[in-house]
Amino acid sequence: MRIGQGYDIHRLVPDRPLILGGIPIPYKRGLLGHSDADVLTHAIMDALLGAAALRDIGYYFPPEDEQWKGADSILLLQQVVQLVGKEGWQIGNIDTVVVAEQPKLKPHIPKMQARLAEAMQISPQQVGVKATTNEKLGPVGEGQAIAAFAVALLLAAT
Repeated sequence: MRIGQGYDIHRLVPDRPLILGGIPIPYKRGLLGHSDADVLTHAIMDALLGAAALRDIGYYFPPEDEQWKGADSILLLQQVVQLVGKEGWQIGNIDTVVVAEQPKLKPHIPKMQARLAEAMQISPQQVGVKATTNEKLGPVGEGQAIAAFAVALLLAAT
């Protein structure tokens, strides 16, 4: 059994779509990044890679590499799941927290869970997605960014 943690934060900017957990979220701003900047999916990828002692997402998908420009993070997550599987691990569960003042994420959580579970080839019951605010503190609390935390439990593949 192995446990890994992941974290990501991206700035909110106009003229970008907001993608969280592979789901487009209606909002006036989106996250700035080299890929689609899906902080939730990025945090999960780092948690999985960390649990398997496989470095971090920047090692596999460096932001200076043009092939990852605008990349769909769900496709990157699928590659990470394959890497973890090749090392002899399977996902036990994932637990996450998205920290954002706006937009309200509660209505989108079931879709995020389903999309992430599908990408990782696990049950939606194995994917916890929670949303909270930062109580108006710091860049997230001021509405300048969205952050996400993730924990992954890996089990030896049977």
